Amino acid sequence: MIEFEDVSIAFGSHRVLDHVSFQIARGQTLCILGRSGVGKSVSLRILLGFLKPDSGSVRVEGREVTTMDESQLQQIRKDVTMVFQNGALFDSLTVGENVAFPLREAGNLEEDQIQQLMDRMLDMVDARDLKDVYPSSLSTGQKRRIALARALAAQPRAILYDEPTTMVDPLAARLIGDLIQRLKRQLGLTSVVVTHDMRFASRLADQVLFLDAGSARFFGPIAEFRQCSDPQVREFLELDAFELPQMLPRT
Repeated sequence: MIEFEDVSIAFGSHRVLDHVSFQIARGQTLCILGRSGVGKSVSLRILLGFLKPDSGSVRVEGREVTTMDESQLQQIRKDVTMVFQNGALFDSLTVGENVAFPLREAGNLEEDQIQQLMDRMLDMVDARDLKDVYPSSLSTGQKRRIALARALAAQPRAILYDEPTTMVDPLAARLIGDLIQRLKRQLGLTSVVVTHDMRFASRLADQVLFLDAGSARFFGPIAEFRQCSDPQVREFLELDAFELPQMLPRT
């Protein structure tokens, strides 16, 4: 469904992505792993046409994204939508109104249909009880669930998640992971998840792309990633598995 072929981009003298290639089949979940600043989020913005690569090809269901004009990119962004770290909710609208926004923008639904679909989307993310609440009253984890409900309302074929577990507690992270798995199972959605959390990726990923200094050091199944001998991959896995020693009690 999604393919990067030999994609490179630089900001000034800093090369962010260097000849990166990967593919995602329909219904699969790809986790893009790596430390901060290695080009993970930049990859998502290139996929949606917010950034143009310096070279290479980006295709969504066979359509070349890099040569599209803004009107053509709007269709890509309907088929492939993004859940941002901060949720990007409208503060002046209630949760329900936020989820209903893309339904109203479509302009082809009656109000009772919009209300039914809005309730269904909120049910899918276990947030019907938040329908009349404003975003300022929500936790970070709740905002991300509402952002996901709003993304679903647009009926996309794929969803991109930019660091969905950053600044949320372990329970909220588990709920978000459960939601991504459920959407894959029930709706067959393709997912791309940018994360630095190996434990989270282990629960979700069919495929892993590991970026280091802009280069794709690994692309393949999650099981093979754990056994990869690349020194940068090994260092990442070892640091992720490292646990601080417990402090001895004072006597």
